[in-house]
Amino acid sequence: MKLKISLILFFAVFAKQVNAQQDEQMSMYLYNKLYLNPAYAGSRDVLSAVAVARFQWVDFKGAPKTQWFSIHAPLLQKSLGVGAHMVNDQIGSRNRTSVFGDISGSINLNKKKHRLAAGISLGADFLGYDFSSLNVNDQEDAIYTTRLNETKFNMGAGLYYYSEKFYVSASSPRLLEAKPTNFDTILSKLNSRHYFLSGGYVFTLNSMLKLQPAALVKYTPNTPITADVNLSLLIHDFLVTGISYRFHEAMAINLIYNIKNTVSIGYMYDFPINGLRTYQTGSHEIFLRYDFKPKKAVFTSPRYF
Repeated sequence: MKLKISLILFFAVFAKQVNAQQDEQMSMYLYNKLYLNPAYAGSRDVLSAVAVARFQWVDFKGAPKTQWFSIHAPLLQKSLGVGAHMVNDQIGSRNRTSVFGDISGSINLNKKKHRLAAGISLGADFLGYDFSSLNVNDQEDAIYTTRLNETKFNMGAGLYYYSEKFYVSASSPRLLEAKPTNFDTILSKLNSRHYFLSGGYVFTLNSMLKLQPAALVKYTPNTPITADVNLSLLIHDFLVTGISYRFHEAMAINLIYNIKNTVSIGYMYDFPINGLRTYQTGSHEIFLRYDFKPKKAVFTSPRYF
């Protein structure tokens, strides 16, 4: 059938173009780490909520549009962290809504307040495909009117080693390679396990400036390893500006403003450097974080991660 052949070609070309992106693409990974690693839960020492929205490949028909939300907090004198994260992602005719709960346990390793946390997440992906939204030549194609829905439970796990000025993270957000029962073989390939390794450090240059390099390495079996690298400059601990590079795909610029070490507002613009640059005008990502701090809390050093 024409539609079925078109779908197979689309997914084959699409996967090659984006280096096998299956999970949602994210540029502000530094500020949305709970989505990648459940061990991050509770690490900010306060009740913290994050919302991120991404508009990917603007002007590209059927391009991804994604919204994230996460919230987490420490318990039992920081030895336990709990949280939840949610994502809604739409790309072409496919929509995925995910809801996961997160829990972590951590220990203090030394007098420098280095901590090691291990975490797990449990939740479900709600998948939907509406093929009736596609443009086809054969209006009588049986698949044209098909709408498929699946609910797949999954779990993730990770380790998170951190202090106020650095972090190292290793995780796999979806350990179970669940295969849809109603989708055909080509769609079943969209459930591969993903692995993430990331880290960052803050170097103090002087009383006004700090340098913050960070990187995220992504791997899916049977596909090339890819990476995002970011270099940001922190000015007076309230303004952050930087540049990013996504391997063979895009460059980006970011700007983040911190208000009283409680509210953070950010924006990132990705501009393509691969073959897709002639079909789109880049990607936009906006970010908001709020740390709920007690009014009588004593002043603490800024948390960069």
